[in-house]
Amino acid sequence: MTRNINNILVTGGLGFIGSHIVDLLLENGYKVRVLDNLDPQVHGPNRRRPEYANNDAEIIVGEITDRVTLVNALSDMDAVIHQAASVGVGQSMYQIEKYVLQNTGGTSTLLDIIVNKDLPIKKIIVASSMSIYGEGKYLCETCGSVNPDIRHEQQLKVGDWEPKCPNCGKETSSAPTDEDKPLIPTSVYSQTKRHQEELCLLLGKSYNIPTVALRYFNVYGPRQSLRNPYTGVCAIFSSRILNNKPPYVFEDGGQLRDFVSVKDIAGANLQALERSSADFRAINIGSGKPISILRLAEILLDLYKVKLKPQISEKYRKGDVRHCYANIDLAKNILDYEPSVIIEDGLKELVTYARANDWASEGLFEKSLKELEERKLT
Repeated sequence: MTRNINNILVTGGLGFIGSHIVDLLLENGYKVRVLDNLDPQVHGPNRRRPEYANNDAEIIVGEITDRVTLVNALSDMDAVIHQAASVGVGQSMYQIEKYVLQNTGGTSTLLDIIVNKDLPIKKIIVASSMSIYGEGKYLCETCGSVNPDIRHEQQLKVGDWEPKCPNCGKETSSAPTDEDKPLIPTSVYSQTKRHQEELCLLLGKSYNIPTVALRYFNVYGPRQSLRNPYTGVCAIFSSRILNNKPPYVFEDGGQLRDFVSVKDIAGANLQALERSSADFRAINIGSGKPISILRLAEILLDLYKVKLKPQISEKYRKGDVRHCYANIDLAKNILDYEPSVIIEDGLKELVTYARANDWASEGLFEKSLKELEERKLT
């Protein structure tokens, strides 16, 4: 246990990632309070407390944007692990006010209370996202390391998927994305995640509150919502398969991503809490091993043992990036972070969970796709 840190508030602590963090903190002797709004898009219209909720944690159901609720939640806390956020890239492009109020606004209210009530918070850890990078890092044989902006729609319309060098226009090859890569958010969601990260680091430095931003890559694992069609490709594919529908793959499926187990994410939060070496830093947390979206779909189909094939749509979503996967050298060096779950084993755990909870798989992907199409975002 960290010196002088005993009581920890986990915002979003009944969610997919937050609940795993809560469990790990309790296992390590911390006292935990949870603030969560039981978002119906994740937990269902009845806002049911999930069965996996840890009874050893104190739970407050309320909004991160409500000042009175936050004041009560922060009372007597030593540290905050801030996970609460509206999640979903595509949906954020038309539910703009919701995402900005929940993510940027909730974080600003949290920090405003800590600062102006002079609360004795000794550590803040905020969940950031790989989405703030936009496109990942690329190499051009002529220009070296380059950072392409979002791909032009004219290029995508003809199925030319790979980013070009922004300097000479030549083909590029993807490379692991490190923390020095310029931030180029391509959605409202990614912009608000940047807000969350930068607000926390700014105020942490200004008031000398040790603060760490963990840039999560594509997190997957048990407890991932099967009913939310706007985020989490592993869960979206699982929901489709459980409804006897093929995984729907955008573009040609060659997009490279970095899938990291929620167990490794929880471990990284504990390491960031207990070490000072990461204070005031933003750090990638991923597996460091890229995999294509098409290959991911194939692995899941094999694990579910169904006779389906991925549906390769050759369609694109505005704002999607082609390749982004993590360079995790910094996390290894300053947090002693080492991913412990290989993707095949982690996906087996997700499949086991999904089969046991297929009641939550409502097959809402078509609805979400239609919404994107109606708004000309695909």
